[in-house]
Amino acid sequence: MYEVFLSIHSWLRWIILLASIAVILKSLAGLFGGGEYKKLDNILAASFVGTMHLQLLIGLVLYIFLSPVTTSVFQNMSEAMSTPAIRYWAVEHILVMVLAVIAAQAGRSISKKSDDSVVKFRFQAIFFGISLFLMLTRIPWDRL
Repeated sequence: MYEVFLSIHSWLRWIILLASIAVILKSLAGLFGGGEYKKLDNILAASFVGTMHLQLLIGLVLYIFLSPVTTSVFQNMSEAMSTPAIRYWAVEHILVMVLAVIAAQAGRSISKKSDDSVVKFRFQAIFFGISLFLMLTRIPWDRL
């Protein structure tokens, strides 16, 4: 079960990365090109944030229930904090990824409240860009 969830979690990151790049580029094009915020923009933003939520849910299932790493970490947290590789999985990865989801959700929520296309594009570009940056800093690139 662990391997199945880990595989889904790993493959889903690529979809999220591509979606984030697409929605950021679309937002920047709308922002600097003076475009109107259309239904496709809304669908892209909602899909990106929804996929982020799904990834977070899968990650939490791995973290809380299935991962042998976190199971051992919870038994001896002080020892885990002194080992950088274990600390990465126990604290850094999950914390930064939760912040990335929060940033994406904040950008989506703020942009939904506005009627102005420029404001929608601006907040999406900023907050989705922050989200992408955070993800890129904590993706385990050695596990491609």
